[in-house]
Parts: sequence; C-alpha cells; structure tokens
Amino acid sequence: MTESPDLLITGGTVVTAGGSRRADLAVAGGRITAIEPDLGGLQAAARESIDAAGLLVLPGAVDVHTHTRVATDAYPDRFFQDSVGAAFGGTTTFLSFNNPGTGSSLAAERSLLTGVREWRAATDGDSAIDIGLSLVISGHADDPIAELPATIDAGVTTSKAFMVFDFRLPDARLFEAMRVMGAHGGMLQVHCEDAVLLDAAVASALQRGDVLPRYHASTRPSYIEAVATARALAFARMADGPVHVVHLSSAAALEEVRRAKATGVRVSAETCPDYLVLTEERYDDPDPVACARFLVAPPLRTPADREALWAGLADSSLDLVATDHVPDRLDTEKAAAANDVPFNQISNGSPGIETLLAILYSEGVAKGRITLERMVDLVATTPARRFGLGAKGALEVGRDADIVLFDPTPDRTIRAADLHHSSDYTPYEGLAVTGAVQSVFVRGRAVIRDGGFVGTRGVGRFVERGDPAG
Repeated sequence: MTESPDLLITGGTVVTAGGSRRADLAVAGGRITAIEPDLGGLQAAARESIDAAGLLVLPGAVDVHTHTRVATDAYPDRFFQDSVGAAFGGTTTFLSFNNPGTGSSLAAERSLLTGVREWRAATDGDSAIDIGLSLVISGHADDPIAELPATIDAGVTTSKAFMVFDFRLPDARLFEAMRVMGAHGGMLQVHCEDAVLLDAAVASALQRGDVLPRYHASTRPSYIEAVATARALAFARMADGPVHVVHLSSAAALEEVRRAKATGVRVSAETCPDYLVLTEERYDDPDPVACARFLVAPPLRTPADREALWAGLADSSLDLVATDHVPDRLDTEKAAAANDVPFNQISNGSPGIETLLAILYSEGVAKGRITLERMVDLVATTPARRFGLGAKGALEVGRDADIVLFDPTPDRTIRAADLHHSSDYTPYEGLAVTGAVQSVFVRGRAVIRDGGFVGTRGVGRFVERGDPAG
C-alpha cells in the first residue's frame, strides 16, 4: 500500500464470514486498502487513527427488506430519520420497497419505470447512509412484465410480488415476472401467503364477530404460508431463475424451502428478527392497541417455529436476516385499533431498522445459537451478494469501507425512548440485550462516532445494483 490512509483502525478483531482475526485496517478514498496484522507504520501518515482494542470490527449490515416511507410535506424528515436510525443500529446500506403506503403515487403503482423515477427523486439527497430500491410489482400495474428489463438496466435488479392483499399479483403474472427477471439478470422476491385460504379465513372471522387484533394471527395459520411458498417455488423451478422468499416465519414454510433447494431451485430465504424473538402469545394482550404493535404478516408464530428458524439460520437453510421495517406509529397507523376497527383494516408491520444487529448478536451469538462469523454472513455478506451489492457486505481490500465498531460487552435494555427511527414504539420494548454499536463508517466517512450521530443528510448514495447471485 502506497496511499496514505484517511482512516486507520488498529487493534480490533476483524470479523468476516470466513473467520475472525486481530488485524489493522486502512481506508483511503472510501475503500478498504489494507487489512494486515500490523499497519502501525502507517499511523503517522493517517488522517485519523482509531484504537479498536476490545472491539469487533464488522462490515456494515445490509438490510434488504424495509418499507421506509419517503418524505412528504406533512412528514419531511421521516426517510432521513429512518436512515439515521439504521446507522445507529450498525446498518450502512438498506433497500426499500415502494409499495402502497410508503409515499408512492398511483402513477408509480401503474408503472414500474415511473416508480423508479419517482422514488429516486423523492430520496435523492435525503439519506445518511447508502440506499437502494426494490420495486413492488402491483397487480394494478398496466404492463409491468414489459417494463422489468428496463428497471433491471436502471440498477433495480430485484422486485417484489405479493400473493395477497388488494394489490396482489395473480399467479400467472407472478410466474411470468419470475421468468422475465431471471432471463434479464434480476430476481423476484415473493411474499408467500395463499390468497384463497387467507381471504376465506378473514371473511369467516369477521362474520363470527371476531374483529379484535388478536384474530389477525388465527386467520393466518402457518399452512397458509407453507402452501403459498410451495407454489412460488414450483414456479421458480419451472422458470429456472433465482427467487427470494421474504419474511419466512414458520417451520412448515422452511421445509418447503429445504425441499426446493434439494431439487436445485435457486431459492434464497430470509427471516426477520421479530420471528426470532417474539411469539404468538403477544396476541393474547387484552389491550387492542398493545396487541396491534405486533400485527405483522405473516404473524408471530409458536416457540417451536422460533427455534426451527434459528436452526435454519445455523444450517444455512435460511440465507439471511432482514428487518421488514415498517415505521408505523401508535398515534397514527396503529391508532385505529383503539376505535374497534376490524383487524384486517389495521396497518400491518412494525419498526425494526435500528435493532437488527442488536437482536442477532444478543439472541444469536451471545446465546450460542450462531457463530459471530455466521452473523456477519447473515446480515452483511450474503445480503450484499444475493442482492447485487458487489462493493458491500464484507471487509475486503477494494470494497467500500462500510465499517461498524461493535462493543460486545455492555448489557442494556431496548427502549423506544432511546431509538432514533421515525416510529414511536419498538416491538422489543424492555428486551435485555448484550453488545452495542460504538461507531459506524459509510465509505470511510463517520456517521456514528462513540454512540453519537456525526453524519450528514444526503451523504448516502443510491446504489445501482448488479446481477443477484443465484
């Protein structure tokens, strides 16, 4: 290395998916330029030097599943605020969907290319960390299949189809989207729940007068998720393209993923922190507003499902963890729960963009469920590789210097009052965790330093993504 480093991190434990070692790390021009046992000779020339003794040096997390909402006149700071929250949690890149409810227009729902232009214009200069877009292919779109190749050329190489909700994509179009995306170097993400079974279960519950938030879960049993997962993966087998199953929540759906992988389907699957920590007894709360905090789709499952998901992460049946962050607020989107509104009219989703790394380290690594290296693979390396972020996700020479300094020792409690995202609650309120993010760098620039925000609005860049691995 001949270039004087802008940043030199010494004495820490550098963690990659392949192993951990005590090493020094040098950064210049926003990229990692050296990782060696001793770079002390560069210290005098470095613009900044940080002693990371006792700290873990991690690649920044890559959160590939968020529903962050773009800024509006009424909420001008909400996108930026969520990007800051992500940074506090150790995430340096996130992807967002533009589904209804995130601030996208009706025109964007009808045209994928309009959606790309609109989202980029709305988020340009508004993020503290790097960002990317995954489009939602709405069933209301005019001709989304024809537009998919152009969206891939624009660096939006993944899009998502829902098998449920009023903007669901019919099966025939979902299959065609999968085929076209695979043929043009893209990948379809799929929300797997069966619309026929779900609609029937919801209609029956409402007819019986079972309208409280708790019935959200009982109308979405795990077989509704599993049968849709099996069908989506059969489509992928015929289409012979990569497919990604989002927010997998149950042992039954996990078995369908294992079965498909065994037959050669190029499938990856994610789960989310709420399924790894929380279980269905949360729906027993008699307070409908408290219960509404946990309305996610698919719903929280049994303790047995939770342990099956941890086992799937450990044995690589599950490929990554993402947050499915929805920045609902108790005083806004969830407020309907206090007014006897039926469960199917209450917003689904819960916030999590700031707590990904905290949950995975404390509940996974500290409790012996996964190794430290596996955690890095799940939240950084595999998400970056699978979603076409070639410069992200790993501490390697030549990659972006997206770096987290993590202290594994402190014990603390997650409280909404301590978080920075745009929501007014966290589903993990009162959860005791071990470990804390100390400092965060995005392309070598400090965003979080010693637990405080030092970043700049607009420094985050839109990342045009390449071919998803598959």
